[in-house]
Amino acid sequence: MPLPHLSTLRFLFFSPSKLPFSPSLYSPKSHSLFTVLASSPPKRRRSATAPPSLNFKRRNSSSLRETKGKENSVPMEETEATSFGFNKRRAEGRDKTDLPKKNLQLKVRKLNPANTISYVQILGTGMDTQDTSPSVLLFFDKQRFIFNAGEGLQRFCTEHKIKLSKIDHIFLSRVCSETAGGLPGLLLTLAGIGDVGMSVNVWGPSDLKYLVDAMKSFIPNAAMVHTRSFGPTVSSDADAVHELSKCREPIVLVDDEVVKISAILVHPRPNRRLGLFDEDDMGHSQEQRRNDNSEARSSTTKTSSTVKPGDMSVVYVCELPEIKGKFDPSKAAALGLKPGPKYRELQLGNSVMSDHQKIMVHPSDVLGPSVPGPVVLLIDCPTESHLSELMSLESLRPYYEDLSSDQTETGKVVTCVIHLSPASILGNPNYQKWARRFESAQHIMAGHHRKNVAIPILRASAKIAARLNHLCPQLFPAPGFWSHQQLTMPGSDSCASTEIEVSNHYKSTLAENLLKFTLRPYAQLGFDRSNIPSQESLPEIINALHSEIPEIVDAVEHVSQLWRGSAETDERTPVEENNAMVEEPWLDENKVPSCLENIRRDDLEIVLLGTGSSQPSKYRNVSSIYINLFSKGSMLLDCGEGTLGQLKRRYGVEGADAAVRSLRCIWISHIHADHHTGLARILALRRDLLREVPHEPVLVIGPRQLRRYLNAYQRLEDLDMQFLDCKDTTEASLEAFQKLASDIDNSPSESPISSTNENSTLIDGTIGRKTESSLFVKGSRMQSYWKGPSSPVDINAAVPLLKCLNEVLNEAGLEALISFPVVHCPQAYGVVLKAAERVNLDGKVIPGWKIVYSGDTRPCPKLMEASRGATLLIHEATFEDSLVDEAMAKNHSTTSEAIDIGNSAGAYRIILTHFSQRYPKIPVVDEKHMHKTCIAFDLMSVNVADLSVLPKVLPYLTLLFRDEMMVDESDDVTMES
Repeated sequence: MPLPHLSTLRFLFFSPSKLPFSPSLYSPKSHSLFTVLASSPPKRRRSATAPPSLNFKRRNSSSLRETKGKENSVPMEETEATSFGFNKRRAEGRDKTDLPKKNLQLKVRKLNPANTISYVQILGTGMDTQDTSPSVLLFFDKQRFIFNAGEGLQRFCTEHKIKLSKIDHIFLSRVCSETAGGLPGLLLTLAGIGDVGMSVNVWGPSDLKYLVDAMKSFIPNAAMVHTRSFGPTVSSDADAVHELSKCREPIVLVDDEVVKISAILVHPRPNRRLGLFDEDDMGHSQEQRRNDNSEARSSTTKTSSTVKPGDMSVVYVCELPEIKGKFDPSKAAALGLKPGPKYRELQLGNSVMSDHQKIMVHPSDVLGPSVPGPVVLLIDCPTESHLSELMSLESLRPYYEDLSSDQTETGKVVTCVIHLSPASILGNPNYQKWARRFESAQHIMAGHHRKNVAIPILRASAKIAARLNHLCPQLFPAPGFWSHQQLTMPGSDSCASTEIEVSNHYKSTLAENLLKFTLRPYAQLGFDRSNIPSQESLPEIINALHSEIPEIVDAVEHVSQLWRGSAETDERTPVEENNAMVEEPWLDENKVPSCLENIRRDDLEIVLLGTGSSQPSKYRNVSSIYINLFSKGSMLLDCGEGTLGQLKRRYGVEGADAAVRSLRCIWISHIHADHHTGLARILALRRDLLREVPHEPVLVIGPRQLRRYLNAYQRLEDLDMQFLDCKDTTEASLEAFQKLASDIDNSPSESPISSTNENSTLIDGTIGRKTESSLFVKGSRMQSYWKGPSSPVDINAAVPLLKCLNEVLNEAGLEALISFPVVHCPQAYGVVLKAAERVNLDGKVIPGWKIVYSGDTRPCPKLMEASRGATLLIHEATFEDSLVDEAMAKNHSTTSEAIDIGNSAGAYRIILTHFSQRYPKIPVVDEKHMHKTCIAFDLMSVNVADLSVLPKVLPYLTLLFRDEMMVDESDDVTMES
């Protein structure tokens, strides 16, 4: 059955000769597009009942409001259409100029040459979700080094009380989303610590410059002045290839009193059999080895032209100084020395004059034999192509333990080898033969192993998820703790025990979260498992919950009855008829909107993956919403750091892979880091999952600053995406494109679209004066905030992308995706998703549901207009009501303001999200006004068929957290929110 009115983007399905569209939809007398989407056929009569008024507090536009803890006052403004306070300079993007320029400094620490404690420790990021590379901490008394900074590192450190402010250096074994996805958030957090801010040394191969260039789109330069790349630039020209082939010696990065850290570059090249590493060839002569390596270098020179940015891998060598022998006082006395300071000088390695004899006393005269310092290798060999190069590296020969090496001369004995390579490489026979060269070393396999998936790395949030799942599995289906039965799937690792024998010559240990290997004191050299978290079972967590809150037993039954009762009352609940109301259809929250009549459970599920603001915390990740349309695909609204890990926690490791495969569109609200730094990891995984499958690139819709970031990042690794600017999906822009398409259809055939044509250029998403944005009253001060520098858009590029969007929407069963500007920062948007109409078994036309997501914003007219008649409004509620001044200063909303927007717009249901991390578990709300509202928690999964029950669950959720008090986990300002 044909739809009674056309989709906004219907014009994109046109033949060269005809454009099907509805001119009346865009006539001056027609309703706005949002009003049309909020209603069904125009014959509906308007309700006589007035909507609740939005009770904004009146504020003088010239007044100054002080923010909490800030010395400088912030000018507040109000629109002329509606009175509400906001930070004018922040909305314009000029708030940074109010702050003093930060000159972020590295902390200078006084080193302790006689370190008493040193160890390497596995930081288990990604171990349970297998979405990112684990990190490794190298610890000294006065220095900290971290190797790899994948997504979730910051949240992991918060959970396990590892102070980021103590980190001195970060080393990347590769430069890609898997190893560096957490770096942007980490740099922003360090830059925001205290009044001065901090910086950190970041080391990586030459590819690092591409990542730094990309991050400049949203990270201040001051936070990245200490990023340092090494090695030749990857290029296909002959000089670069020659330099790459020569760069096979260790590159010393750090060399001080406590450690020497060197990097050895490993680039991929075609596999070839290297007899050097066969068991029968262990005794090759020096001449034979030279011939082998000459051939390897020749191969490198011929094939390095195919090396691309992001392909380079690094082996890190960490060498501690030798341990001086024990001081012998009797020998010192025999050489005429008195007890005192000279004893100390000798122990420090300095020669002194004898007190009673005219001779110099040297340390070797009074010290026992020295013990070679421990050596730690970190190996990241991602592919078999890298393995061929790794096996041929001459620079690793001094560390090999075979008869043909020079070990006795160098004294370099490897103590510990940490393997960051994937399981497919660890099981490779050639890799295992090569690893035998470090026979006496302890080998730690830190790659992804199936057994670790059942042990949550973020235990605090896992326990919350388990409790929520116990109370309300309908909204929280993720168990928090995955059992081995739930994880049984093909392709699991063959490694079943903690300690496995890889060969007949050495044993390797599977890494566990927080596993330590002690390097100093020497007497304790070896593994330390005392910090490995004890495994907690799900029954233990539930039993503890029942003991803590005995009422929860009855609450579980009551919640279950809500769903049973919902199924029984669906038939008796009044349903709004199509001719009832236009803009306020669901003023009575007990009336189910007509769009939910006979709704199927496989129609829509909204999964709140991240519900916190600014930075990841123990209990809440940063913003991301997964729109699950089941067989029709899926979308993401915002994609903060750790989004992939949250998908894994919601759907399981393989279920999340299926969710990523199904993604057709990712919509990003604005450029602040807590809303998009998980994007590269998601796109890279989707690219890998669909590499051998015919597919379309995913469509990313976002502000234009995001385009700059993604374009720069794609020099590092291909993200298999297309980008569409949010402003091209606003109501004004879509109307302009509609008009342009109509003009083209009516123009002579010999006048093709041309980027030089007067009608083929859009300025700020509009064409001419007729399509200017109507967010604010004409001539008001706020109207000019959205008119930034002109940015012409090539119609030839925009129209195909809009056609692609329309195809995505049609496949997803959606009628429209409309972005609208909001008041937060420049180019900040909210979004409307409108489902297409459907026909039930009786032939009745049922209107589609409408979902509105606010993004980050102050209450504003455009958001109100977009939310008219929404089936569900997902609104940010960063601050409690008592912090309204802080909300205005940062252009966020309070809980009451968010609820007022939903009530005034006649939204059927409201979900509050994006809470300040000062509310670690549950925000402060006034339950008297929550009759149609619910609070979001991470991994909360709302099926559209359950919207009627949603507010009734809130009292039981608050029961679960009744003893929780507000705790501010974030003492420092970090990522912008």
